[in-house]
Amino acid sequence: MNAFRAGGSHIEQGQTLEQALQRAGFYPLLVGDVIEEALDGSPCIAHLAHLETHFDQTEVHRHITVLALTEELLIIAHVDDQQLDEQGEHVVAQISTETVPVRQIRSVVLNYLYTQPQDYKPSDPVRELTLSIGWSGGQRLDIGPAACGDPQCEADHGYTGTITHEDIALRISAEADGLIAVQDAKIFARALRSANSRALAAGSSAELSPSRSETTGRGSRFGRSQHR
Repeated sequence: MNAFRAGGSHIEQGQTLEQALQRAGFYPLLVGDVIEEALDGSPCIAHLAHLETHFDQTEVHRHITVLALTEELLIIAHVDDQQLDEQGEHVVAQISTETVPVRQIRSVVLNYLYTQPQDYKPSDPVRELTLSIGWSGGQRLDIGPAACGDPQCEADHGYTGTITHEDIALRISAEADGLIAVQDAKIFARALRSANSRALAAGSSAELSPSRSETTGRGSRFGRSQHR
């Protein structure tokens, strides 16, 4: 079972990556082999598998996004399938993987949804969670017509919108995915933040500590100039 340490505590996810893929039921062997190849022998310290289903008139489309975290890398795998005939006898799977160094992660954003907040108790579970991760500086623009407070107004008020910094966003719902999936998403985000902090701290230490060759080089150069 994947686990990591944060703040001196030992935290475990509710299901292993293999169990999460089996529960999703979307070509688990194929997706598992893709993730294993991308890990290239590195231990996975946290994971998140998210299956989405879309309805297009009479067709049903599914695709899965899997995040696998090591101490140094975030691996993103996305798998879609497509039917080549109406009978569904010929199907192809389209797979993409991306590997992002953990030190390049710029933001990890969690949006929570609670129902009946006026009756909130500490034991109440999160009903919905959206995890957004940014690393490339990409932006998403959501734009629409602007309006004023007058319902009878027909004037053109231009457009309004929001700019969101994100490279990937996953929405996990307790109703659709289960409470364990929501909890595992929270644990994954915490693991990613911890790994990102460690990587940034290590990078800062390396920048503040000059290498031996650089120190020796400066000493030799200064020594020659003093003798001239």
